[in-house]
Amino acid sequence: MQKLVFFVGVAGTGKTTVAREIAVQRPCVFIDRDTVGGRFVESILEMNDMDKNDRDSDFYKKNLRDLEYDTAKDICIENLSVGQDVFMISPFTAELKSKEWIKEVIQASGKSEEEVDVKVVVVTLDDIDTQRERIEERGTVRDAWKLNNWDSYETRVDFVPTINWEIPESNILNFDNSGDLTTEKVDKLIAFINQ
Repeated sequence: MQKLVFFVGVAGTGKTTVAREIAVQRPCVFIDRDTVGGRFVESILEMNDMDKNDRDSDFYKKNLRDLEYDTAKDICIENLSVGQDVFMISPFTAELKSKEWIKEVIQASGKSEEEVDVKVVVVTLDDIDTQRERIEERGTVRDAWKLNNWDSYETRVDFVPTINWEIPESNILNFDNSGDLTTEKVDKLIAFINQ
């Protein structure tokens, strides 16, 4: 079966780092939503006299958020349709809540649910202080709003997202990415994806 693996979780948990470590050993199409839409979003925000790193404004959420996610989805569909395994990296908060979203992705690829094995790796940390430390350490301008409004962000973020997709419970793994990402941890994640 083809593998369609989602690495989800909130900012700073290490979704991309975890997915990248696995992809080095397990070839796949690697689709990070930040890479897919980042430059376009920055340009459009600047054209509207807004902070190019603001992903929390109403303008972004109403006009650009779905554009980024839908473009990543289209790239995923194209690669599934030609038989590639795909890793998708982003929070996918709204998409995970929609039972129909994953069905639409598979159907649009021309595949059946029996042909595509969907897995979700929920990347978490053991506490919010570790998340803040990692966000500060990575030092990206895009995280400035979160750090400047931490109290508001902390109260509304969903650390373990709701997953309403009709996939087996055994296809969902909550992965605590606290501490070092050891070879043993990576091997366990690869075993989960391969099973």
